[in-house]
Amino acid sequence: MTSITSVELNYLVFRYLQESGFTHSAFTLGYEAGINKCTIDGSLVPPGALITFVQKGLQYLEMEANLSNNDAEMDEDFSFLQPLDIITKDVNQLRQMVKEKRKNIQKDRIKDRDKDKDKEVEREHEGERGRIREKERTEKEKEREKEREKEREKEREKEREKAESNKEREKQPEELAYRDMVLDQVDKDVARHEENGTLAGPEPMDIATTSTFASHDACEIHSSEVTILEGHTSEVCACAWSPTGSLLASGSGDSTARIWTISDGLFKSGGKNSPLNVLVLKHVKGRTNEKSKDVTTLDWNGEGTLLATGSYDGQARIWTTTGDLRTTLSKHKGPIFSLKWNKKGDYLLTGSCDKTAIVWDVKAEEWKQQFEFHTGPTLDVDWRNNVSFATSSTDNMIYVCRIGETRPIKTFAGHQGEVNCVKWDPTGSLLASCSDDITAKIWCMKQDKYVHDLREHSKEIYAIRWSPTGLGTNNPNQQLVLASASFDSTVKLWDVEQGKLLYSLNGHRDPVYSVAFSPNGEYLASGSLDKSMHVWSLKEGKIVKTYTGNGGIFEVCWNKEGDKIAACFANNTLCVLDFRM
Repeated sequence: MTSITSVELNYLVFRYLQESGFTHSAFTLGYEAGINKCTIDGSLVPPGALITFVQKGLQYLEMEANLSNNDAEMDEDFSFLQPLDIITKDVNQLRQMVKEKRKNIQKDRIKDRDKDKDKEVEREHEGERGRIREKERTEKEKEREKEREKEREKEREKEREKAESNKEREKQPEELAYRDMVLDQVDKDVARHEENGTLAGPEPMDIATTSTFASHDACEIHSSEVTILEGHTSEVCACAWSPTGSLLASGSGDSTARIWTISDGLFKSGGKNSPLNVLVLKHVKGRTNEKSKDVTTLDWNGEGTLLATGSYDGQARIWTTTGDLRTTLSKHKGPIFSLKWNKKGDYLLTGSCDKTAIVWDVKAEEWKQQFEFHTGPTLDVDWRNNVSFATSSTDNMIYVCRIGETRPIKTFAGHQGEVNCVKWDPTGSLLASCSDDITAKIWCMKQDKYVHDLREHSKEIYAIRWSPTGLGTNNPNQQLVLASASFDSTVKLWDVEQGKLLYSLNGHRDPVYSVAFSPNGEYLASGSLDKSMHVWSLKEGKIVKTYTGNGGIFEVCWNKEGDKIAACFANNTLCVLDFRM
């Protein structure tokens, strides 16, 4: 039987130390063991020989422990043993370990079969419950039909009464003529008062007191006005319209982003059954660690030519509109929660769970500067201009940073909970923030303390948005408004100059995750976990459109023309609403 000598073993250890970079240890061993005197030809010994030798020995012992066992032969991988077990235990002990582990596997298989049987029984029960529910629905439909018949009978009764009234009117022409004359005079008086302004009320956005928008008279959106986008296999977390075209991007927990081409023809042909042009941007090859590559955030550059995506694997990726991966940006050591292009489009800003924010030079395809100021995960980032930006974190802090500076140029401390979102106003002079401390705050660069403390919500505030109105926008003559969305199921609109509540939009039943203003600033869309999206008219003070899907809504967004609204759902779908008033 072939065996290894101590000289050969010493030489293998010596080579291992050299190859591993342990220079001093190798020198000492070589000197004490007289390696230079041995007759072994080093050129014949391949690199990693000791490791290969040990691994083969472990494999032999493992096979001996498994195949010498008298248990039934197993088809699958029989590697039940760890290297430390093989080194420290004899063959009989190893055989006993293999036997025990095989017994456990058999028990697990029996449990799995029992679970499968239980699931089959549950499916049968569910089928029975379904039949019962169907029967109940049939009975309820019969009851509703009876109610509808009663309503129709009431309408017929009204028609009969109206006919009788007409007969009476024919009998009393003089009396009716006099009454018509009086009513005509009243109408003229009302018209004259309205012309003089005595009956006119204030415009909704001009009042300073709190108002509540009613959700009555809401218009349920017809299915012909809705396109359902299917294809994702997990919840859709983010969506964004291209600023220049008809492309809609979506990001999902299935480790893909998608670029959908949305045309008016979709609505004309019925939406869901229409052919869709969609590009799938895969963030993982195969199925290895698929969950770690969930797409958490995305953003288009200003020209609409590049799409940036942030992923749970800590990498940012830049894609073309044809679906090609242009760049992968790797430096973060944790999931990316937020990313934004600057207006110029030469820098990309990312915020990560690793507590840092990074500015990337897109053209050079490398990181330009990493900002390590927070003591907790960075939740949101937002550019103030092309070179400075704000970051928020679970550490309750907000920092304003500038490229090239090694310290924050401004620190905003005042929140008592995680700061979920930060947004600069259209001019870059005011910064809004919202937090788990149930407040939103307005800050400016001229002072350290907040300008306004907005405290009307009763639960955590998840999102905020500035209206595209006022200075620096295409609607300079309209009032600048801040919208906040909260877990208290409401959306609130704020007068940022006075720091007062304008309106509370009370139409949802569950937490509101997203709000978005229309490009003209006249409408606001809100999406909630109650599966509904409402479109509010800020002039009329009511919901003008509403749509209910089959899952909670994570984000809503308008296209640049303001005639389409997209929403992404927890049931793996998106919808696009055709909005025309």
